[in-house]
Amino acid sequence: MEFNPIALFVSAIVTLVVGFIWYNPKVFGTIWMKENNFTPEDLRTGNMLKIFGLTYVFSLMITVILMALTIHQTGAVGMVGGPPLLETAKPSFAAFMADYGTAYRTFKHGALHGFMSGLFFAFPIIGINGLFERKSWKYIFVHAGFWIVSLTLMGGIICGFA
Repeated sequence: MEFNPIALFVSAIVTLVVGFIWYNPKVFGTIWMKENNFTPEDLRTGNMLKIFGLTYVFSLMITVILMALTIHQTGAVGMVGGPPLLETAKPSFAAFMADYGTAYRTFKHGALHGFMSGLFFAFPIIGINGLFERKSWKYIFVHAGFWIVSLTLMGGIICGFA
């Protein structure tokens, strides 16, 4: 199974790009600031290199899991023991990969699984945290929407191009 690591690095940038747009005051940024009791002055503080740098590192961590969720062939490779053991796999594995090695390796398919990850994984986590933190539904929906959009795009990039 061919693999393009550049797609993972590009996919990790998605959270920064979507966040730049999503949390802009002309989109959902004003709601986000109000729900967090932030002022524009509050947002000018903090170590931006640290914030953006760690955001990218965390996004890379997400890409690792999204790869397993969006590219189904990784499960088949795992069943034979991973890349080190591919050469010793039985002929049935080679036949399977010849038939299905590129099946469902599209942006559309990855975007579907990314969307499902956002809706059924990120949204409940944000919802649970928001409820216990006594946050509003606006807060929950703004953050959940960000992750649903981000994971949809990330899943599409990973599945279609990795």
